[in-house]
Amino acid sequence: MSVSPDFAKPAPSNTTNQAATQHANDAAASTPYLSHFSSDVANSWLLPDGVVDVLFEDAHKQEVLRHQLTKQLISHGYQLVNPPMIEFTESLLSGASEDLKRQTFKIIDQLTGRLMGLRADITPQILRIDAHHGGTGIARYCYAGDVIHTLPSGLFGSRTPLQLGAEIFGCASLAADIELIDVLFTMVNTLNMSAALHIDLGHVAIFKRLAELAQLSDHDTEQLMHLYANKNLPELKRVCQSLPLGDDFYALARFGHDITNLLARLSETAQQDTQVATAINELQRLKTHLQEQWQCPVSIDVTELSGYHYHTGIVFNGYINSETQPLVRGGRFDGMQSGNQLAINQPREATGFSMDVSRLLAHTQLEAPIIVLVDYEALSRASQEKMQTLLQQVESLRQQGYRVTMPLDIADCPVGMTHRLSFVDNHWQLQNI
Repeated sequence: MSVSPDFAKPAPSNTTNQAATQHANDAAASTPYLSHFSSDVANSWLLPDGVVDVLFEDAHKQEVLRHQLTKQLISHGYQLVNPPMIEFTESLLSGASEDLKRQTFKIIDQLTGRLMGLRADITPQILRIDAHHGGTGIARYCYAGDVIHTLPSGLFGSRTPLQLGAEIFGCASLAADIELIDVLFTMVNTLNMSAALHIDLGHVAIFKRLAELAQLSDHDTEQLMHLYANKNLPELKRVCQSLPLGDDFYALARFGHDITNLLARLSETAQQDTQVATAINELQRLKTHLQEQWQCPVSIDVTELSGYHYHTGIVFNGYINSETQPLVRGGRFDGMQSGNQLAINQPREATGFSMDVSRLLAHTQLEAPIIVLVDYEALSRASQEKMQTLLQQVESLRQQGYRVTMPLDIADCPVGMTHRLSFVDNHWQLQNI
């Protein structure tokens, strides 16, 4: 073990220490900001709540997952897009829900003085892209990028998710939703996941149509959604007694997990309504498809209205094990017609899903890497001919996926080394550690 010159010096005397301390105090007194320098540096190393470093193997795993998943989406015909992190709020938050507006950091553009937002969700950007480039036919998009939230979603939630998703524009039929579900499960099944995906289905059009039939006020609508979210059945029953079609609204919460039973409990007005019947039929068909095609556990909750002001039809959340926050969120929404200015504000049918790739890190495993170190002694003594042979072999190993380190000194050694490349019997040979 070598000893640095500083360690070889004799320890200073107490008198010297006291003098040095006094000198530091005098300096701090003359420049007050220095007295807090150490604490300021320590505080600068702290990250905000909900913000973490993704390091080493996790960072490698995240990048591999991002590549694998986007590659799957591209192979299914989805066009990869990469919108910017910042946009003017006029476009970024046009038609956005209040929740999304609260989750968006706002900054001032120093060039124009206009308000800009750091994206909290990529889907609104896809709406803008489709409105300008999507045409009038069916268009498919996929994306993967960082988003920034003002607040974490749920306890211990991340404020910097790596959002990956896919969207289909221009198709109003259930076939688009089924395609997205199939693509999602194809993606998940290519991963070495230690957990299964559970899907929770909903359909906001059922509640929306009942609210139209009952001619509910905005106050009554918001009150019902609040009671649904809190699963407050006693209070819901009391409130529904004074509402038109009140028994139907109560039945959504009481029997909304069982479509067949729910249909039998609805009033004749609701049962005979075409929109309600279509929505219930779509739920049944999608549930059957999930169970038969993917052997997936499926639950139904027609009072899942968290995206009520954004979604227009089928909605679904995908959960891993017993986690309370969904890994995947998806559903139907309205895009905007592209083309001339007269059509720009007309709705365009769309459906999509998004997930936080970082949430997969705890549930997936990569193949154990082969980490190779070139023997330093042999490297330092290698002739020009041996060095040329070594470089060719190192390049060959790297192309096969091996991680090969050419050491800079004798102490240079990668963490988790599994093999050593040594010069034995006049050849460079790979040896297990």
